[in-house]
Amino acid sequence: MTDVYVPADLPEKIQHYIDGEFVDSADGDTFEVLNPVTNETYVRAAAGKKADIDRAVAAAKRAFQEGPWPRMLPRERSRVLHRIADIVESRDARLAELESFDSGLPITQALGQARRAAENFRFFADLIVAQADDAFKVPGKQMNYVNRKPIGVAGLITPWNTPFMLESWKLGPALATGNTVVLKPAEFTPLSASLWAGIFEEAGLPQGVFNLVNGLGEDAGDALVKHPDVPLISFTGESRTGQIIFGNAAPFLKGLSMELGGKSPAVVFADADLDVAIDACIFGVFSLNGERCTAGSRILVERSVYDEFVERYAAQAGRVKVGHPHDPATEVGALVHPEHYDKVMSYTEIGKTEGRLVAGGGRPEGFPTGNYVAPTVFADVSPDARIFQEEIFGPVVAITPFDTEEEALALANNTRYGLAAYIWTNDLKRAHNFAQAVEAGMVWLNSNNVRDLRTPFGGVKASGLGHEGGYRSIDFYTDQQSVHITLGAPHNPTFGKQDVHEPTDLDDPDPR
Repeated sequence: MTDVYVPADLPEKIQHYIDGEFVDSADGDTFEVLNPVTNETYVRAAAGKKADIDRAVAAAKRAFQEGPWPRMLPRERSRVLHRIADIVESRDARLAELESFDSGLPITQALGQARRAAENFRFFADLIVAQADDAFKVPGKQMNYVNRKPIGVAGLITPWNTPFMLESWKLGPALATGNTVVLKPAEFTPLSASLWAGIFEEAGLPQGVFNLVNGLGEDAGDALVKHPDVPLISFTGESRTGQIIFGNAAPFLKGLSMELGGKSPAVVFADADLDVAIDACIFGVFSLNGERCTAGSRILVERSVYDEFVERYAAQAGRVKVGHPHDPATEVGALVHPEHYDKVMSYTEIGKTEGRLVAGGGRPEGFPTGNYVAPTVFADVSPDARIFQEEIFGPVVAITPFDTEEEALALANNTRYGLAAYIWTNDLKRAHNFAQAVEAGMVWLNSNNVRDLRTPFGGVKASGLGHEGGYRSIDFYTDQQSVHITLGAPHNPTFGKQDVHEPTDLDDPDPR
């Protein structure tokens, strides 16, 4: 294949990072990592198993119990996190280059994700210093306050879409609050995760606080979830895997934060600004190659503007530039892995029997090999269609008409998922009422997915369990201990109280 770009200075192998050292797997096993443009192996990564997880957890536990990190003042930890952010920012071009090569993301979008990773660390570095805990007073009687404490070893399991940024989303608050961590990155995209070790060392993170074990989910991930010395698991991935993790963590009563799949609706009413709505709905499903949990992959359009919307949307989707990930002009690159490519292509074939194909529908011209899918649009999709109900996680969108606001709400809520929703209308009352009625953890009104890091991030129904972001992340990664102080006379009901009686001669001490 022509025009295959390979970054300079790729590692010869990808190892685990445990207790301050790069190490191979205990059994020497490795797995292949593929270039999504060619689907050829470009490196082998250490394949972690239970023995490797055990070693990493032991190092993290030792660093938590004996090391300085949990006992440092918030300001001291904040300085380390700011240094991490500085290093990430200074290396954003290299990070983006490796991320784009490893995942197939367009280079310009990968660069944005690298910069967002730095911002995640900077945000939690500031938040941990500004944090104020609750205090409750009963004047003259009692004072109560909340004491937050890091919990211990946090197990972080991250996905293959925008991996470096999503790793930072978990690492930032877990470290800021004084925990130690074991990170298990996705096996499809381990390259950028291997850079964290050097960044953390340079920033001054103490040895053993950060540990990384590569490997398959059923091996390394499973061992991490089941490890008795890991009280916390933060997971981002598909809903079925989340169910398995939930079951495996239950015997240990672990704290769980799980951001799972999505099939998010974008609801376009007739009074919306169609120019802006179409732009947003194009970006919302085709950015990041469509491999994004919050993608607005079901577009519901009021019937009076439906035909115009479909025609204009399909035409614009046809102009979205598919290209090599390293090309700055590329808007949709290569999907991450041939397994995922096959899944997405199978849905395009299913869609041809369930809707009217108005754009894409297969491999784009000029890309005979690699994991390339043309931006694909199906119109007139029934709400019981598989492409309406099931998460495709690629550049494929279903468009469905509605007649009334009540029908739009029923359609929006008619899936097992509930992560995000996007509402386009200039009716203020409708916007707020619809937003509050839609079954989604996050709603954007007349806006694309623009994140405020202070707000909760999470879904309902099959889209997740718990929330992270802002103080919700602080809540998840800390134990909240209530301390009660009596300020007045103790209020102690006395059981078994001795009878009160008049003194007698028998009560006097022996005079002898």
